[in-house]
Amino acid sequence: MDNERSAKINIGGQEYELILTTKATKEIAGRYGGLENLGEKLMKSENFEMALDEIVWLITLMANQSLLIHNLRNPDNKKLLLTQEEVELLTSPLELATYKNALTEAMFKGTKRNVESEDGSKNVQTG
Repeated sequence: MDNERSAKINIGGQEYELILTTKATKEIAGRYGGLENLGEKLMKSENFEMALDEIVWLITLMANQSLLIHNLRNPDNKKLLLTQEEVELLTSPLELATYKNALTEAMFKGTKRNVESEDGSKNVQTG
């Protein structure tokens, strides 16, 4: 597809492209109140299960964007969309943790923002 906008992940032996489309951005905004709130929401998830639910939801949403684009362009050769249950069954929690990087990459590519990381200034552990 469009490598400028996507990051690839492998779910159950099949490669999927994560793409941040306008459609996905609207759904994320509806759930989180905007892209800027997403990272904060994921980091502040009250428990591990909730964080997994959010990552599964995002992976399903963004992987399905490439499938929806394919289906739009190839109406005679439609692919089935991923479900959250399939993502949960075909991944491990460890894989989901690594997919967070791909999600972040796809979002940065989608918004075309050049974000500089603040090396160590906010990584202070307390307690």
